[in-house]
Amino acid sequence: MTRRHPPALPRLGSLLAACALGALATACKTDPATTGDITVSDYRARHPIVLADGTRSLDVFPTGIGHLDPRQTADIDAFMLEYRRYGRGILLMEVPQGVPPAVAQAVARTAAALSRLGGQSGVGAREIAVTGYAASAPTLAAPIRLSFQRMQAKVADQCGLWPQDLGTSSFQFDYSNRPSWNLGCAMQSTVAAQVADPVDLVRGRPEGRIDTVKRVRDIGQLRDGKDPSTTWRQDGQTAVKSQVGQ
Repeated sequence: MTRRHPPALPRLGSLLAACALGALATACKTDPATTGDITVSDYRARHPIVLADGTRSLDVFPTGIGHLDPRQTADIDAFMLEYRRYGRGILLMEVPQGVPPAVAQAVARTAAALSRLGGQSGVGAREIAVTGYAASAPTLAAPIRLSFQRMQAKVADQCGLWPQDLGTSSFQFDYSNRPSWNLGCAMQSTVAAQVADPVDLVRGRPEGRIDTVKRVRDIGQLRDGKDPSTTWRQDGQTAVKSQVGQ
């Protein structure tokens, strides 16, 4: 007798079904849950202070018949000094146009005074470019605008953005104990605005020259067992003593 083998079709179908079930089980597998918080919570990382080119400007208001009062004169001297130290390119002077005749006369005299003060501060006439701008209204004060380009410290992004509602709107955000996105941006902007030299945020300044004479004298007094502190006189009566090491 000849032994007949069972058909292979049912076994092939079972194998395909098992493979399909395995593929479904693999597709249902998910990545493990992340337990750490990857959200930036430090305000210095959310709102970093960067160095970028910016515009420094000063509005000078003509007063009287075109003279500069002591307050504005001091502002102009400081502005010219800053331009000489950090300025890039030319110093732009924008003069208002379309003002009444009496104001126009004061504006012309003030502009001439500004050019004269610039020359006294070391800013030559070739470094000053004069242009005009349309005054917004004849009755409003129209200043002479001085401006130049320099490197400044500023916050990288814009303050005042609120991506999330500070009220109760999202359970996941409200109970996550995370600071709001805008927190710290105003403080960072204030710190950046107060920096005189933006390079100070990148590296420290080198040590200045030492007073060799005073240092040798103080060391000699210490070796002799004497007090090396310095005494100053205020108003000819009060003695102020500076102790070494304090």
